[in-house]
Amino acid sequence: MKNAIITAATKGIGRAVSVAFAKQGINLSICSRNEQDLLNFKQELQAINPQITIVALVTDCSNRTELKKFAEFTEKKLGFVDILVNNVGMYKHVAILNDSEDSFQKQIDTNLMPAYELYRFFGKTMVSVGKGHIFNICSVAAINPIAEAGMYSVTKYALLGLNKVMRLETQGHGVKVTAVIPGSTLTDSWKGVEVDQNTMVLPEDVASAIVNILSMSAGANVDEVMIKPAPGQL
Repeated sequence: MKNAIITAATKGIGRAVSVAFAKQGINLSICSRNEQDLLNFKQELQAINPQITIVALVTDCSNRTELKKFAEFTEKKLGFVDILVNNVGMYKHVAILNDSEDSFQKQIDTNLMPAYELYRFFGKTMVSVGKGHIFNICSVAAINPIAEAGMYSVTKYALLGLNKVMRLETQGHGVKVTAVIPGSTLTDSWKGVEVDQNTMVLPEDVASAIVNILSMSAGANVDEVMIKPAPGQL
């Protein structure tokens, strides 16, 4: 039975991936900033598959100390982590010239730092054991920057760059690294905006892609997978 760690697991893509993994019989370590959401979701996952082990810890992933505590907690409770899903992220719809003073650091700490730190924590063990798969949830903003979401585009661009470096560092050691690049996806970032879900990528579509990638043969790696709305970006 494989073990997976998923950051920001109670909403959006993280939630869909957690549900898909539970159905696949994968043990889970999940986190969220909201304790009640986390407890409710843990129960929901356990009901989906009573056979798997699920551990959960309240964590603000933008806080390096809390993030490392979550990593240590996961390793202690589950042992070797086969799958790392760097999902946590924040979207801010504002141009860089109009952005707040703290936005640069906040978005670096949320969209980039957790993937970097968890890679350093779990990647060394994966390399020494000779197996493992890391998924970094990027964004099409990493390929086509959005002027109205300036710092978000910069951090997602950096995450895609980090993904490429991770892959180069680990590919000779049996570890796979995949950048998942979704377009307009129906998550909480769209709260309050009227949208037609039939013109968007659903979190379940992203989860489905990840499950399919995991089922591939040992010799195959999907470097990048881009999933965009069928009618084009919103």
